[in-house]
Amino acid sequence: MKNQYNKTITACFIGYIVQAIVNNFVPLLFLTFQRTYHIPLSQITLLVTFNFGIQLLVDLLSVGFVDKIGYRASMVIAHLFAAAGLVLLTFLPELLPSAFAGILISVMIYAIGGGLLEVLVSPVVESCPSDNKEKTMSMLHSFYCWGHVGVVLISTLFFQAFGIGNWKILAFVWAFIPLANAFVFAKVPIATLIEEGERGLSLKDLLGMKLFWILLIMMVCAGASEQAVSQWASTFAEKGLGVSKAIGDLAGPMAFAILMGSSRAFYGKYGDRIDLDKFMIYSSLLCILTYLGVSLLPMPQLNLIACAICGLSVGIMWPGTFSKAAAALPKGGTAMFALLALGGDVGCSGGPTLVGMISGILDDNLKLGILAGVIFPTLLLIGILLCKKEKGKV
Repeated sequence: MKNQYNKTITACFIGYIVQAIVNNFVPLLFLTFQRTYHIPLSQITLLVTFNFGIQLLVDLLSVGFVDKIGYRASMVIAHLFAAAGLVLLTFLPELLPSAFAGILISVMIYAIGGGLLEVLVSPVVESCPSDNKEKTMSMLHSFYCWGHVGVVLISTLFFQAFGIGNWKILAFVWAFIPLANAFVFAKVPIATLIEEGERGLSLKDLLGMKLFWILLIMMVCAGASEQAVSQWASTFAEKGLGVSKAIGDLAGPMAFAILMGSSRAFYGKYGDRIDLDKFMIYSSLLCILTYLGVSLLPMPQLNLIACAICGLSVGIMWPGTFSKAAAALPKGGTAMFALLALGGDVGCSGGPTLVGMISGILDDNLKLGILAGVIFPTLLLIGILLCKKEKGKV
């Protein structure tokens, strides 16, 4: 029985690689778009905000339609949108009078796919029969990190070997992955999240529960703790060490992503021997220390090491909160996973924004901006302790 769901879980792992492609491939082409299509950098930077904004909107809207059309149809649609957006990127900018409009439409289409995947992948894995769902969930989320690393490394090697002018070929290569996975999801078995005959919690039910609000705030803090350092790691490397952007990307975000993935893979392998609450508590404490290290240590090399170790500390936060929610509120259903994904995405955009705003107020002092961000792992730690207390009342 369980073995037939192994293909489903593998397809979900690939689904998170697709999510990594959607979020991380196009930013590598920003300067190329600027040069090729003569688009101002101010417009180019809007693409990241637009991508995550569309994903947030899809997170919210999916509560209303995923259960109606079913997980299989939703998964296939998500992958087809991701593939279509990447393919459209290769010809729509030339086809439309405005190249920027062509890029924007392409981003919107693959962002719809990315937003759906954000909502769908975790509950599909959670519904699959397995001995230790926390292990599987952590391993699942590690694949986003490996996807991120793979997209940056493979794309960089491709551009070195064949020239960045051939980026459209690589876009087709990346588009093939979601297209192939769409066919896989059309066939693999998909279990139901709520037992037959039972009713999942409604949006009103969830919003009336104190435990859900604690978990939602934990998800916001998980996303913010992760991205507040990750998004600024490259800038930190460039400014502090005086290296090029390419080296900065490798030394900053890449090191962060590798260690974050390692943390998730470690729990994915040994999670049956580790208490999730303790692992999350110690990770939160380590995260607080790394934020202080990034902000207060006097040497840029030590600041960068603290950035990388921060990746290790935040690894369990997102999948761990999902697992805690699934265990504490087993009837949460699609609405719960969609709102938690929404909370995580709010944190992912809000964390770096807060750091940037505080830095700007304090004469572009990035260290003090990141010091302000220590509020996120601190709140997450409080949330874990409150969650333990509140869970007994459900």
